Amino acid sequence: MHFISEKLDDYVVKHSEEEPALLATLTRETYQKILQPRMLSGHYQGRVLSVLSKLIRPKTILELGTFTGYSALCLAEGLDKNGILHTIDINEELVDFQRSYFDKSDYGSQIIQHLGSALDIIPTLDTTFDLVFMDADKPNYINYFHQIIDKLNSGGVILSDNVLWSGKVIETLDPSDVSTKIVLEYNALLKEDPRLETVLLPIRDGLTVSIKK
Repeated sequence: MHFISEKLDDYVVKHSEEEPALLATLTRETYQKILQPRMLSGHYQGRVLSVLSKLIRPKTILELGTFTGYSALCLAEGLDKNGILHTIDINEELVDFQRSYFDKSDYGSQIIQHLGSALDIIPTLDTTFDLVFMDADKPNYINYFHQIIDKLNSGGVILSDNVLWSGKVIETLDPSDVSTKIVLEYNALLKEDPRLETVLLPIRDGLTVSIKK
């Protein structure tokens, strides 16, 4: 998703941090072997996630939506030395693929995979979080929010992906389009919740940064 010209977008990427070699390999293999490879965070957004995580220095991270593990590895770059990242995905076929790359990285022992419905798994996690990355099925974004907000530490950050939803957030809403409806409601929730300070960044398909007061 590009909201600026392709030439300007190329300039932005060229003047941002390089993609680590392991993640470049992961990108290639994802495009070669996995359906819907555009779900991958990718080079530029991955570096944004890495920098934000390094600024936050989280001891605990929760990721909703692992896909092939790219974003988890980016977020893990900012983990505290003894930190833990929990990542949840419902696709059983990708578990071994994810683990193979986690174990090739410096963070394999710090990444815990959870297979199943996030709505079932989140309540079982007996910990609080400094950083949450929301990148799962859009119709459940609000449900996930209500499950995680009390598990988010004061000063903790929620990063929410795809909040511009391919530009559909400013188009006339199709009543049958549940995903866009929920994204619109979710964006309003983040803006209006008095517990949060929120800014929406027009990065790729939209990335919201919300800090818990």
